[in-house]
Amino acid sequence: MNIIISNNRDKPIYEQIVSQVKNMIMNEELLAGESLPSMRALAKSIHVSVITVQRAYEELQRDGFIETEIGRGTYILARNKDFYKEQKQKEIEEHLQSAIAIAKENAIPLDKIVEVLKILYLEE
Repeated sequence: MNIIISNNRDKPIYEQIVSQVKNMIMNEELLAGESLPSMRALAKSIHVSVITVQRAYEELQRDGFIETEIGRGTYILARNKDFYKEQKQKEIEEHLQSAIAIAKENAIPLDKIVEVLKILYLEE
C-alpha cells in the first residue's frame, strides 16, 4: 500500500491517510477482503505516529470501509461504491451551490461559470 504524506498540506495527516485509502478502494487498488498493514507497520512505513494511523483506521472503520478483528487483522469491507459516489456527488453539489450564489451576487453569467468549470475540470 503506497501512502504519500505531505507535511505542507492544510489537511491533517490522518485525513490524508483516510482519503488515500478510500481512493484506493474506489479505484479497486484495494479489494474487499484484502488485509491492510497493522497500525504499527503502516506508521513505521510512512514515518508517522501509531496514534495518527489509529485515528485514520478508526475513521475508515466508522465509515464502513474497513473492519478490524482480533486475531485476523484489519481488512477491506465490501462497500457499496454507489453509496460512496453519491456522498461525494452531494459534497460537490454543496460546493457548487456556494459558487453559484457568489456568481449570482456578482452578476456573473452562467456561460462564464460553465466555461470556468470546464477549464478547471480538464486541468491536469
